[in-house]
Amino acid sequence: MASGWIAIVILAVLLAVFLVSIYNSLVQLRQRVKNAWSQVDVQLKRRYDLIPNLVNTVKGYAQHEKSTLESVTQARNMAMAAGNVKEQAEAENMLSGALRSMFAVAEAYPELKANTNFLQLQGELSDTESKIAFARQFYNDTVQKFNTKIEVFPNNLVAGLLGFQMADYFTLQGEPETQQAVKVEF
Repeated sequence: MASGWIAIVILAVLLAVFLVSIYNSLVQLRQRVKNAWSQVDVQLKRRYDLIPNLVNTVKGYAQHEKSTLESVTQARNMAMAAGNVKEQAEAENMLSGALRSMFAVAEAYPELKANTNFLQLQGELSDTESKIAFARQFYNDTVQKFNTKIEVFPNNLVAGLLGFQMADYFTLQGEPETQQAVKVEF
């Protein structure tokens, strides 16, 4: 009779160790997702800091393009105020569109395109965009690992009981377009 109780206690301890192991791995992945998002956030803040300088440089040359410059500033403010990953993605889509419009305006001003300050800011922004893309990819990879860990059995049982929820991916509008073949014409 005592050996039966010992077997039950051993099974209970093994089950507890198993559950704690699942819980700890979920917590570690959740923290990695938070860390990955903070890396994206750092790059986005760098982008937001560059935009006012870029707008001011363009403003000096293209004063009658006030609506374009205001839309960039408004989109930047909305992106800075975004509360979660989904809102951030939507705001970043608006900001990217506004920046494209501003660079299109800049094409009409040869003096602006030759301005070293503008070229330097444009280069820094381009570098920042690359860093954002890398940080976003790392974040999405980490989210994929976390979400997979939550969904697989028996982790899904533990995750559901302990309130772990799937994380949102940081996707930008227009990504499927980048998967299309590039058209080259001569």
